[in-house]
Amino acid sequence: MTNKHTSVLISGASIAGPALAYWLARSGAQVTVVEKAPALRTGGQAIDFKGETHMELLRRMGILEEIQRRQTGGTDQTVIDSYGKRITVMPGWFTGGDLEILRGDLAEILYERTRDTCQYIFGDSITSLTETASGVQVTFEKGAPRTFDVVVGADGIHSNVRRLAFGPESNYVKHMGHYYALVDMERVVDEPVMYNEPGRLVSIGGPKAPVFFCFASPQLTYDRYSAAEQKQILIDAYRDGGWRVPEILAKLARSKDVYVDAIAQVAIERFSKGRIVLLGDAAAANTLGGVGTGLALVGAYVLAGELSQADHRTAFERYEKTMRPFIKAADGNNAGPFLAPRTRKGLWLRNQLFKRSFLLRSMAKMGEKMAGGHFELPDYASLSRSASTDASRSR
Repeated sequence: MTNKHTSVLISGASIAGPALAYWLARSGAQVTVVEKAPALRTGGQAIDFKGETHMELLRRMGILEEIQRRQTGGTDQTVIDSYGKRITVMPGWFTGGDLEILRGDLAEILYERTRDTCQYIFGDSITSLTETASGVQVTFEKGAPRTFDVVVGADGIHSNVRRLAFGPESNYVKHMGHYYALVDMERVVDEPVMYNEPGRLVSIGGPKAPVFFCFASPQLTYDRYSAAEQKQILIDAYRDGGWRVPEILAKLARSKDVYVDAIAQVAIERFSKGRIVLLGDAAAANTLGGVGTGLALVGAYVLAGELSQADHRTAFERYEKTMRPFIKAADGNNAGPFLAPRTRKGLWLRNQLFKRSFLLRSMAKMGEKMAGGHFELPDYASLSRSASTDASRSR
């Protein structure tokens, strides 16, 4: 049971980690968040929340109004051919859910609400985890060794905690046949457009959004921290592309911020091992499936709530039992073939779908359910009291 003497180490300062830190700190735990990046990561793709459960959770956290203030508002994208002519439109409500915000903006909001009650360590990483009868001994790349009651891996699909505690990434991460990329670069067009060729997509969103790429590919080997290698991957993947792809690749060379990763899924038998537990994408990633962020926030709330009222063994079991149905429902949800169909026939069929709003709305409702948008939030007394206290203090 979390109290002022319970120490928790969270690896990862993106979304799931700070969300968990918020609830744990308010239930009395001493929380430390370690992040490999030297500073809070800004930018990134737009993420969305779906359904009343997500809205209620954001209200309880006291961040709904701030997210609404910074929302990007799902924007319609015109699907174009190689001449730049309109084929159809992908409606903004389909991709933006009920509320859309840039990942970096949400990370900043969560950090602002936890930095005074939690310790953040940037530019460091866990190197070993040794469990004892009373805690987990942790060593770091730079910092001195420390011991914690509980360690949480909220460090994404390439989770360092999962690798150290459960085994190699290859045992749990399945490549789904496509890659995606986000690049901050000079724009070639001002309006939101989406251009496809078989197995390739280029999407230019709103004014704050990075250029988005998605392409079919077998699994690649590259340095995820090398901008030069990631740029070369995109150059090779889009060589001889039509429309204004050559112009985009020329601008790519001058861009500073590029991120390339596989569309992949995580499958693991148990979310916990002793005093170590996984959260968010580290436990059950479904890249670009439209369900990850909502599930991460719901999972953070449930994990903190269960830890607030039981020992770690019981809490981890209850947390996993609660979250598993949503993870199972999202299995097989692969965005790659939808975003970048491999054939011209597949592209034609996908574009026809955009013209049938009733089918799109059915898909959106299914995504809302998988993301926990209809989940009945438990009432955890310690979290409810702290949230009410925070709300009254803010008035």
